[in-house]
Amino acid sequence: MNEIKIVPLGGVGSVTKNMYVYEYGNELLVVDCGIGFPEEYMYGVDLLIPDVTYLQKRLAEGARIVGLCLTHGHDDHIAALPYVLPMLNAEFPIYGSRLTAAFAKARMADQDYMREVQEYPEQPLHLGSFSIEAISVTHSVPDTRHLVITTPAGILYHGSDFKFDMTPIIGERSEFDKIAEAGNRGILCALVDCLRVERGSWSASEAVIRGTLEKAIRECPGKFIVTLMSSNLHRIQQTVDVAAEHDRKVVFVGRSVEQNVRIAQELGLLNIPKGMYVQKKHIQDYKDEELCVIIAGSQGQPGSSLVRAVYGEHPIINVSKKDKIVFSTEPIPGNEPNVYSTIDEISRNGVEVLYSDIEDNLHVSGHAGEAEQQLLISLLKPKYLFPIGGADRHRVAFEHMAEDLGFSEQQVLLPKLGQIVEFIDRVARLGDTLSLKELMVDGLRIGDVGNIVLADRKKMAEEGMVVVIVPERGGMLYPMETYVVSRGFVFMKNADEIVDLIKETTQSLVNGHRDMGEGELKREIEKNLGERA
Repeated sequence: MNEIKIVPLGGVGSVTKNMYVYEYGNELLVVDCGIGFPEEYMYGVDLLIPDVTYLQKRLAEGARIVGLCLTHGHDDHIAALPYVLPMLNAEFPIYGSRLTAAFAKARMADQDYMREVQEYPEQPLHLGSFSIEAISVTHSVPDTRHLVITTPAGILYHGSDFKFDMTPIIGERSEFDKIAEAGNRGILCALVDCLRVERGSWSASEAVIRGTLEKAIRECPGKFIVTLMSSNLHRIQQTVDVAAEHDRKVVFVGRSVEQNVRIAQELGLLNIPKGMYVQKKHIQDYKDEELCVIIAGSQGQPGSSLVRAVYGEHPIINVSKKDKIVFSTEPIPGNEPNVYSTIDEISRNGVEVLYSDIEDNLHVSGHAGEAEQQLLISLLKPKYLFPIGGADRHRVAFEHMAEDLGFSEQQVLLPKLGQIVEFIDRVARLGDTLSLKELMVDGLRIGDVGNIVLADRKKMAEEGMVVVIVPERGGMLYPMETYVVSRGFVFMKNADEIVDLIKETTQSLVNGHRDMGEGELKREIEKNLGERA
C-alpha cells in the first residue's frame, strides 16, 4: 500500500488546539493534543479542546492508535490530554522529551487523570508501520522536538513551533545535521511552523533579554517584579541570574510558575544558587530591595497572581511605589485589553512599569522568522509543504514565500481545518473535510455548549436578568403573591410601574391559563413579558 493521510484536527487556520493524525492503513499516529482559548463571546467557557470524533469513528471501525507523540510543553500542544484521552478509551504509548513528558504528566495530574508519558529513545522509535525520529530544535520552552516520520508511503517531517536560536540559555542548539540528513533521505511533505512568516528577519536570541533585565534591576529601589510566560524557562533562568548578581533573593508566585520551576529544577534544567530561593510565605522576612519576584499573570488574566497583587487583593504580595514591574512578554492576540488594563492600573498607582511598547528587548519571539523557515526548507528539500500553527493570513504569506523559493502553487498545501490530506503514490491531493465541532470545557462539563446557550449568556451579561417568582403551596399557585428579583438589570425611574406591570401580567396569565402544564405556563409568561420588555 502506497497511501498515507494527514488529518488536521487542530492547529490549521489558528495558532492553538494543535492535534494531527497520521494515518497509514488502519494504523493511526497522533501528534500533539493541545487546548485552545475561548473567544470573547464564549461566556463561561474555560477552554477549547480538539474534536476527536474522527478518531472515535476509526477506532470503532477497527483501526488502532499506535502512539501519541508530543512536540513540546506548551499548553496548546499538551493540555487537552486529560480531556481527550478518556474520550478515546484506548491504550497506546505516549512519548515526549524529558521536560515535555513532565509537563504533560503535571497537566494530567491537575485534572486527577494519570497516564504514563515515556521519553523519546535515542534511536528511532518504532510504532506499528511508523518510524519516528525526534530532532532537537530551539523554542521558547526548552526540550522542543521536531519529528521525522518514516512510513512505507514516504517520509514526513512534522516541524511544529521552533526557532533557530544559536545561543540558547537552556539546552543545546538545533540539530541541523539531523535535519539535513533527513532531507537527504527525501522528504515527501514538511509541515512547518508559519506563525512569524510576516517578519523577514531571523528571530532574536533569548540571550538579548539579559542586558535589558540587568539595566532594569540596577535602577530598582524596591521589589523587582518580573512577569513572563511560566513555561519560558530561558527567561526565568536569565531573571534568576541577574537577581543573583545583585544579591537579591528570588520568590516565585503563581501556581503555573511555581509548578514549572519545580519540575525544571527536578530535571536539572534550572539553576538557582543555594540559599537564593525564598518561599513566598516568607517574603515578609526580607526588605523589598532584597527581593526579585517572578510572578504569573503576564497576560493580565483576571484572578492571576499579578492582577490580584496590582489591585491590592493578593494575600502575600503587595506592590509599592518603589517597586518596578517588568512585562517580559507580549500580549497574545486577543489578550491586549486585559494586559493594558493591568498596565494602566499599575501606572495609576504611581508604580514604574516596563513593557515592550516602551522598552526594547523585553521579549523575543519563540517562533522562526521567514529567514529561518527558508533555512529549514532548504535543508529538508521536501516535495510538498504544509504550513501549520498559524492563522490563515500566515498560511497564505507562507505560500507566497515558498513560491519565491521555487515551489509551485500545487506543492504548497493549504487544507481547511479537518480536511484530509492524502498522498497516493507520492502525489498529494486534498480530500474530504470533516465536520468538526467546537468542543468547550465549561466547568466540569465537556461538549458543544451550543449557540443558544452562548446567546443566552451574552444577553444576561449585557442586559442582566429579571426573575419572576410565583409561590406554590399544596399544588396551588398564588399569583397575587408574585414578586420580582433582578440581577444586573437597570430599572429606569418608573421602576415601580415596571414591577407592577410584570406582576399584573403574570397574575393575569396564571389566572387565565390554570389548565396549562407548569412548563407550558412558564413559557407563556416568558413570551408575554419578553414582548412587553
